[in-house]
Amino acid sequence: MATIQMVAEEDATGTVKEIYDDIKAQLGIDFVPNLYRVMALKPGYLEANWNKVKAVMVGEGKLDRLTKEVIAVAVSAVHGCRY
Repeated sequence: MATIQMVAEEDATGTVKEIYDDIKAQLGIDFVPNLYRVMALKPGYLEANWNKVKAVMVGEGKLDRLTKEVIAVAVSAVHGCRY
């Protein structure tokens, strides 16, 4: 059976740790979602993706954050996402 490698929070250092801390702070949660822990295997990819997500979902815009999150959940449901 295949397994997916992730960077655990306690193993994160440098840029990855800084991004993990920012993810938790910006999203108001006390854990790093698995999606980002997998991306952390390639720190540059994690950083680019997080900066994009932060700009779209957390940054100021015409829609408030709750509306953006509701839209994201609806799109995921329509596409049958189980995550």
